[in-house]
Amino acid sequence: MSGSVSNASFYVRLICSFTNSPTMIVMVGLPARGKTYISKKLTRYLNWIGVPTRVFNVGQYRRDAVRTYKSFEFFCPDNEEAMKIRKACALAALKDVFCYFTQDHGQVAVFDATNTTRERREVILTFAKENGYKVFFVESLCDDPEIIAENIKQVNEFDKHLLFDMIVIFNVGSRYLVNQVQDHIQSRIVYYLMNIHVTPRTIYLCRHGESELNLLGRIGGDSGLSARGIKFAAALGTYIRGQCILDLKIWTSHMRRTIQTAEAIGVPYEQWKALNEIDAGVCEEMTYEEIQDHFPEEFALRDQDKYRYRYPKGESYEDLVQRLEPVIMELERQENVLVICHQAVMRCLLAYFLDKTSDELPYLKCPLHTVMKLTPVAYGCEVESIFLNVEAVNTHRDRPMVIFAFDDITNIKLLICACYGIAFL
Repeated sequence: MSGSVSNASFYVRLICSFTNSPTMIVMVGLPARGKTYISKKLTRYLNWIGVPTRVFNVGQYRRDAVRTYKSFEFFCPDNEEAMKIRKACALAALKDVFCYFTQDHGQVAVFDATNTTRERREVILTFAKENGYKVFFVESLCDDPEIIAENIKQVNEFDKHLLFDMIVIFNVGSRYLVNQVQDHIQSRIVYYLMNIHVTPRTIYLCRHGESELNLLGRIGGDSGLSARGIKFAAALGTYIRGQCILDLKIWTSHMRRTIQTAEAIGVPYEQWKALNEIDAGVCEEMTYEEIQDHFPEEFALRDQDKYRYRYPKGESYEDLVQRLEPVIMELERQENVLVICHQAVMRCLLAYFLDKTSDELPYLKCPLHTVMKLTPVAYGCEVESIFLNVEAVNTHRDRPMVIFAFDDITNIKLLICACYGIAFL
């Protein structure tokens, strides 16, 4: 950490006795070092894997508090009025962190600010000690003149006597320094941050061509492509070749319908078992009507909480997200990739890149014969939907309206009134 640090840093040791204590991720670095980019990307990842996380950007508190200063005037060290405002904004953000942990039951708060002074870090560490929070510092250092112009470089000598739980990222990932990682959350943070990059690239997501079971309205299974599915595979090959994508990698699942789709493109592809469709267990190759008839309680429970519901002897969307984490890590490492996958899998991947909640994820629309072109940008991802003009069945099922009613015998009986006309159970 830049500059010397007092014994306040040992507070981190004192508050680590509880494995699941709330964690503050404290960003450190001068302006234009990518702190907010890292903060937003890390928050998106942690929320996607089920760790409730929120960013507290002190700069936004400052912008809301005062709009009269020019940016360079505000950060002058001899501007006492501005210094007071900056301190007040930091304290307001810390107060909101406390509310987030205590009232909203958050697990990780990303404190996004420069935090380059010893005084500011001691304030944060004291706050953490008093409330029993863990602290993990993420510092972004840029001293490459090609990344940061020489005239705005103000990086101090790195403190070789490391006392913090921390990761330091040098020059947008050219090398890393990791110190004293304490728990699984910090381990995952380090692993994630060591896999991301800022190289411009495009990620293409699409489902396989329409399958024979799609035509029958049956879920899961391992059928081949229908005639229209074969036509889509050819159209996909034409589209991809027309894009002239440099060093494109193509990934599929282990299932026939994705492999057949990729083979029509005529280039090498890689199979991932992790990309297989969600396992519907005892409901594999059934229609939704058959599931409702044979397993009415299961059908109702899935509509109640589609993200967490697990098919008997099968998987939930929550399980699928965990299965897909290695795929996300590898996508973050790669440049241009085409992923040919399945409806539930594509929903999970889209939810990550578009920062969708677990409640939204199972209802994202991923139509057949449509390519989603994703282009990562500064603080998010641009998405373009390209329909390849081959008709297909609609496999999307809208979110039902859920109604609860009380019953004398069971105490609570779940009744589902669905948009698609299902009778009360």
